[in-house]
Amino acid sequence: MTITVYLGSTEGRDPAFKTAVRELGTWIGANGHSLVYGGSKCGLMGELAESVLRSGGEVTGVEPQFFIDAGFEYDAITRLIITRDMSERKAKMIELGDVFIAFPGGTGTLEEISEVISKVGLRHLDAPCILYNLNGYYNDLRALLDHMVEMGLCTKEKLRGVYFADDLAQIKDILKG
Repeated sequence: MTITVYLGSTEGRDPAFKTAVRELGTWIGANGHSLVYGGSKCGLMGELAESVLRSGGEVTGVEPQFFIDAGFEYDAITRLIITRDMSERKAKMIELGDVFIAFPGGTGTLEEISEVISKVGLRHLDAPCILYNLNGYYNDLRALLDHMVEMGLCTKEKLRGVYFADDLAQIKDILKG
């Protein structure tokens, strides 16, 4: 299975992020899955890619040229796909993935996973979309999605295929079902 993970290029302030992202990467690699991610060597992105590689997994980075020019690419990954811009990057990451996970991240992560949520809701994408709700990171997004349903601007059916997982064990359970 190819797992596309969206996440931050910084480490964030919660030490649990680094531990959990390494655990996720180790599980991906040790179980014969492959990773698609943003291609950076920095922050949580670099930790994830390194842990997949150390566990014997393959890692594909998808990175726009301007990040390459800034020197953010991770040279040790299995494959690097260079795109013209962020829109092309998002499309390629979706094209390559079988499963989509949003680990805690910033506005870029939010933008990327929002597109996946929309495509899943429109049935343009038949794949699990998992928000890794580590230490309640995505609680407010869950509340917003519930509010959209309550206000009649979204339906529960459009959110079918969108999951919130508090830990790796819950992610594994979602992917079994």
